[in-house]
Order: sequence, then C-alpha cells, then structure tokens
Amino acid sequence: MPTDRLKRQAEAGARRRAPESRSAPNYPGTLPLVTVAKVKGAQRVAAIDDLAAKIGIKPGMALADARAMCPALLVAEADPPAEAATVTRIVDWCRRFTPLVALDGDDGVLLDIGGVAHLFDGEARLLDTVEGGLARQGFSSFGAIASTPEAAWALARFVAPARFVAPKIAPLTSTSADEGFDRTVADLPVAALRLDAEIVRAMAQAGLRRVGDLLLRPRAPITARFGPQPFARLDGLLGRTKSSIAPRFEAPAYLAERRFASGVTQQGDVEAALLPLARHLCVLLSRNREGARRSEATLFRVDGAVKRIVIGTSRPTRDPEALLALFRERIAAIGEDGLDTGYGFDLIRLGIVSAEPLKPFQEGLVADPDPMGGDLADLADRLGARLGLRRVLRFADHGTHIPEFAVVAMPAAHQPAAQASPPSKSTTARSEDAPCRPIRLFERPEPIDTIAAVPDGPPLRFRWRRVTHEIAAIEGPERIAPEWWRNDAALTRDYFRAEDREGRRFWLFREGLFNQETAQARWFLHGLFG
Repeated sequence: MPTDRLKRQAEAGARRRAPESRSAPNYPGTLPLVTVAKVKGAQRVAAIDDLAAKIGIKPGMALADARAMCPALLVAEADPPAEAATVTRIVDWCRRFTPLVALDGDDGVLLDIGGVAHLFDGEARLLDTVEGGLARQGFSSFGAIASTPEAAWALARFVAPARFVAPKIAPLTSTSADEGFDRTVADLPVAALRLDAEIVRAMAQAGLRRVGDLLLRPRAPITARFGPQPFARLDGLLGRTKSSIAPRFEAPAYLAERRFASGVTQQGDVEAALLPLARHLCVLLSRNREGARRSEATLFRVDGAVKRIVIGTSRPTRDPEALLALFRERIAAIGEDGLDTGYGFDLIRLGIVSAEPLKPFQEGLVADPDPMGGDLADLADRLGARLGLRRVLRFADHGTHIPEFAVVAMPAAHQPAAQASPPSKSTTARSEDAPCRPIRLFERPEPIDTIAAVPDGPPLRFRWRRVTHEIAAIEGPERIAPEWWRNDAALTRDYFRAEDREGRRFWLFREGLFNQETAQARWFLHGLFG
C-alpha cells in the first residue's frame, strides 16, 4: 500500500505534465520501488512493490543490501501519517459494500458482509468487486472471505493465490485433524495466528510450524510452555470463540441507498436523490414509532472519494421535507468546493444514526402548550446545519446548587426528547417560591472590599472595580453550603441582594462563616440584576 500510494501520486503528476513523462526511465512502475525508515540508526526497507518482491527484496532488509541486489532501485522515505490517511480513505470507500467496516492494523481492512453478499451475486462476486474497485484506484489487494475475522486475515496473507474464498468453517468439538477440518487452514503457518515473533520462533524450534501441528498435540503441554495465546488465537480462527470487529463508524439504525449508472455531478440532483431516501426512512421510523435525531448522508464518488454530511435535530422528527431542508442548509454551508462532486457520485446513502421514541400526535384542535417550542427547535436545527452542531448551544440544568456550575452550555441538538405537557401547580408553586437570580451571572465571582457595622453583618458600602457603592437596601442572607459529598475546600456562602443609592442592584455573597470556617470572611460580587 505505501508504494501504491507513491505510484498514484506519480500517476497524478504525470497526467498534469506531458504524457511522455510516463515513459521516463525512473518512472514508478518501470523500476522496483521501496520505502525506507530508520530503525536503530540504520536505513531499513519498510515496504516493497511487486517488482522489488520478484528480485528478492524483503521488508526489514538493510537498504545497502537492497541496493546491492538492484542498483537502479527507486527509494522513497516512509511517511506513516500519509499512509495511515490513505488506509483510512480505503476503509471509508469500503463502506459502499457494508456499513460495518473496520481498520485492521496498518494495512488491512475488515468487512462484515453478513447479510449483504447476496446483493452482489454471492461472496465470490463481492470479493471480485472489491478487488476490482481497488485496482482501478491503483491499489493492489489480497482478499479472502471466511466465517471469522481471524480466518479471513490468515487466508488473505498466507494462501496462494492471494485471493481465496474460504468455505464455512464449522467449530470443532475435538482436537483431531479430521471431522470436517479444512485442509487449507491446517496448512497455514503458525504465524497466521498473529502470534508474537518470539513465540513463532520458539514454536518453530519445537517443531510446530503449521496450524495443523497444534491440532495434533494436546493443549496442556503447549500452553504450559508458550502460554495461552496460541490456542486462544486458534479457537478464534476455527470459530470456537466468538469475535467481532470495531467498525470505524457506528452502524445506522435505519439505512437506505440509491446507486447510479453514471455519476451525479449536480448539487440539485444530489438533493433530489436524498428526498425519496428520506421518505422511505421516515416510513420505517413511523412503523417503529421513532423519530430521527442524527442523520448522515454518505456520498461515494466514482474515483473512490467519500463525502459525509451529518445533521442533527433538537427533537425527534420523521418529516422528510424537514430532513431535506437541513441537508440543503448543510450543503449550502460547505459550498461547491466542500461538496466537490468531481467525476460524480455513483452511490448515495442515507442513514439514521440516532433515533428516539416519538409517539403519534395530532396537529390542530388542541392548543400547543409550548407554542414557541417548535419554532425555536426548528431555528436551532437550521443554525446547527449551517454553522455546525457544536456551535449552536443551549443552557441545561446541572446537578449542583453552586450558582456558577448550576447551568452548563451544551449543543442544542443533543438535548433529550422533551414531552410537551403543561406545567403542574406544584411546579409553578416551586418556581414562585425559589429565590430570584441575577440576569447577568459572572463566570467567576469578583472580589470586593466592604465596610460593615459588625464583622458578620451585611456591608454598608463596597468597592468594586475602583468605584464605591453606598448600599441603600439589602436583603438576605440566602445560605448555600458546600456539597458534603465533594472532597474540596469550599466554604459556606451567604448571598445578599443589595441596591445602591443610584438604584443599581447587585448579588453579593460572603464566603466562610465568621469564627467557624474562617477568621476573616471575604466578600464577592457574583452578578447584576436588571
């Protein structure tokens, strides 16, 4: 893969230059190509192409030895970040075959094709389609299909020819090599179990070189000598233990897609394709009495590039027109350059990543108890689609009675589904009895200098930001004690609502109980009333 990436770059450069440059003597593809990396101060071969492999160059070989075998060898520095980004793009491209795609090491991709192989006329045709698509992009691949990820990994790397479709491997009930055991798996080297290099060398010295050698011997002596890893990996290879993959993206709860014979290049055509997909998904949501909260449109371009457009809603919805409007906002925000249709999209997929229960409701006849709720939610959704979900915030209650921490800002689209109901009498009574809070609350209380008649009494005047304020009226205290379940050094606060002679109103508090928590209490200004 690293050498394929360099050849792709050379191909792109050649297309921009004169066509004659592709026939130059040092053009990648005409000479062996390797990448090198420094290992313990020495230049070592990190990756090779097919031509370098044919003349005997191997990864890990010293660069001087490789040059001795081929003086005309093309050498490039290894670029791990760029190589990792290339593999990530390949993983995203493979999502066109199944939503469950995972990165496997530095150069592998795992696809869970359970239930999707029939869409491509069988497993063999699916493997041909994947390998053919990668080949058209300039990547050589070695694929295999098996019933377990471990078996597929081993067959793709150690079976010749490289591509191999394995039959279903039934879990064995004994350790013998018969009873339906696949001979191909038995002939695999021990390294196919993905063991540590030291264990592989030690097992080779003991005469255990093939997977079949482990099956013909009792487990206890081998486990006592080499540890539990060999047979744990063997059980995974044979399907005796269940294993799973970690997909790069969460699998959508609802999914719909549309394929095109020729690439779609117009923004309007992309939006037109999303509408019927949204209608189909909304029907599925209605059947399950759910609404979409987070939706994702994935656009697969003909040349392998993948574009993802994500939208979120502040409340569950199954209105296809509303979803399409949010996607239009998002597409308009990223613009033509961000969408970059290129040669066109041949596959457009729409998925509902997150859904929440949404009971059927009737519009009209009954007054909405929260007439502004829907309008505000729609506004938050449109702003989130245009500016980004994390840039549109709302305030939410936090589980603490410390004023500066009682409210937190969170993305508006992440709030839980609210059940619209008129406020009860008990709730109204509590809101009326609750002490009022200032309109403007400082993020951090600001210290002030005060003068009081007695040490533990309210202040007569205070100085804040170089201005002295004479207090005309004061009300309090409202005591807020520190939270006993937190192991911190917080002190008790006594809050006062004060008004100066000019009519300005302040929210003050004294920190620390006099002669109990502190010998010299400090005063702070925490907010301003209107």
